[in-house]
Amino acid sequence: MICEKRTVAEAWRRSSILTSFRSALVILLLAGASSRAAETTNAAAPSFWDPSRKIEKPDLSAIKQIRFLTEDDFPPFDFALPDGTIAGFNVDLARAICEELELPCTIQRRRWDTLAAALDENAGDAAIASFAITAETRKKMDFTAPYYTTPGRFVTRTDSTLPGAAPEALADRTIAVAADSAHEAYLRKFFPKSTLATYPTAQQARTALKEGRAHAMFGDAISLAFWLNGADAADCCMFKDGPYSDPNFFGDGVGVAVKKNNIALRRALDYALARVAQKGVYAELYLKYFPLGPY
Repeated sequence: MICEKRTVAEAWRRSSILTSFRSALVILLLAGASSRAAETTNAAAPSFWDPSRKIEKPDLSAIKQIRFLTEDDFPPFDFALPDGTIAGFNVDLARAICEELELPCTIQRRRWDTLAAALDENAGDAAIASFAITAETRKKMDFTAPYYTTPGRFVTRTDSTLPGAAPEALADRTIAVAADSAHEAYLRKFFPKSTLATYPTAQQARTALKEGRAHAMFGDAISLAFWLNGADAADCCMFKDGPYSDPNFFGDGVGVAVKKNNIALRRALDYALARVAQKGVYAELYLKYFPLGPY
């Protein structure tokens, strides 16, 4: 189990932080997270596309519409607003893709564990639901290039005197981490001289750091970004070095999934994602939903 590769959605569902920040996060987004992003000096949108590469528009004649599938219980990527409308980073990105391709689109919500089967049964054309690109998921679906990654990062208390988070800096220091996670496996391989304090959940590992029972904590950068930016952290802590993006531990990123061998749609989506990035739309959406960036 220690080296099990989990999708972002699966990992967060196993963490109690999802329950604690769901309602608060929706309120934050409705209040205008984009203005908050402008005030956050260390927020920056990542780039997964070569801005100098000339992109040839693929043949779209066989694509009449795109039926996107997602879920509604994974904020800030996809969630239901009080009026029942679906929203989130994935949802807005799907709409930007449709606008770029000038194609009619629908966005349907389904239970996350039914999405792969829905693609296979032609109940939808593309799933934009935070599917991690791994050897296992590639057996079931094809993917676009990644549109975000899920790196690991260290956090320390703001009053920490640690000079950094390299193995030598953390030798003989205590690092809090979720037990049986990819983050624990990474630490055991690359930080052998550190003392690992394992906890049943990432939330408990964060609390240990906040209360001074560890010198550092290592975990999922995305959930850590929300924790650092939320009330629960109470400005106790900060990112230290990183990010760490070893695909052997943290996967190859997250892409839009399509049915196996749907080459035409995959190429169209890759084209649209690159164009959305070149036009600055991706960065705008990213900073709207991630005011304190995980990278």
